[in-house]
Amino acid sequence: MENPENLSPEELTAKKEEMLQFYKESMPYLEAQLNYEKMLSDIDEMRLKRTHIQMQYAQMMAPPEEDPTDEEMMRAAEPPMPKPVSKKRKLKTEA
Repeated sequence: MENPENLSPEELTAKKEEMLQFYKESMPYLEAQLNYEKMLSDIDEMRLKRTHIQMQYAQMMAPPEEDPTDEEMMRAAEPPMPKPVSKKRKLKTEA
């Protein structure tokens, strides 16, 4: 690309006009891209809302969790009772 400092005033004006024409020709493509990106954003937002609603519905329809009763909680807090050890007496044998 030519250095703008080395251009004459007429060449600089021509270069500016060329750039302006390029930008004007690009506008329809940029507007189309903007509309495309906005539509994608709207779709993502709707998906998020729908997923959120589905999660809320699933939570509403789930059966409530049963709270343990006081008696169950007390049994869970107590250490288990040791099993009785059967002690059989052995007879002494004479040697």
